[in-house]
Amino acid sequence: MHKTRAFTARAIYAARLLARDGSVPTPLRWMLLIGLLPIPGPIDEAMLLVVASLLCIFGREAMRGAWRRAETERFAKRLAVP
Repeated sequence: MHKTRAFTARAIYAARLLARDGSVPTPLRWMLLIGLLPIPGPIDEAMLLVVASLLCIFGREAMRGAWRRAETERFAKRLAVP
């Protein structure tokens, strides 16, 4: 359970970082933001799948960078709090 929770938190944080990344095209960033909203139904999940597949093809380096930053920033925040 703990590994799934940590993976989900890291994935959401990486998606938030990608939504703010200037190297990602604006329409994809908007789709990513809409996909992160808690909309009932499969609409938001479908948008995230479309954005993820497009970024896997065209923006692999941006995704890798966001994934790495999500891990390091998560640990930095955890260590900074006493």
